[in-house]
Amino acid sequence: QVRLLESGPGLVKPSQTLSLTCTVSGGSITTSYYYWSWIRQPPGKGLEWMGAIAYDGSTYYSPSLKSHTSISRDTSKNQFSLQLSSTTPEDTAVYYCARCSGDHTMCVKTSLYEYDYWGQGTQVTVSS
Repeated sequence: QVRLLESGPGLVKPSQTLSLTCTVSGGSITTSYYYWSWIRQPPGKGLEWMGAIAYDGSTYYSPSLKSHTSISRDTSKNQFSLQLSSTTPEDTAVYYCARCSGDHTMCVKTSLYEYDYWGQGTQVTVSS
């Protein structure tokens, strides 16, 4: 059973960088052909796919967030991370990490239940 667990600060000040880590257990993030995604859900809105890092380390980003989003990984810890710079209150959301398979284009989904596995989510509030 693959498990994902998000961690990071719950409160970020505007203009600061939001940093989250997803720890994966029960499976390696380097296993072909899995893609490890970050998704968020602002209050009262639907899911927004932010980006993904592939089994081979390739990264893919939502065009609307690409300019201030970075996803990286630490294979020794079986973790992948999200950094979102220049935050505003509009970045307030529940942030999830999830696994998808096949191709990175298959990672853009409308429901968490469409992912192979997903974490419990972590609330991040951007506020001064």
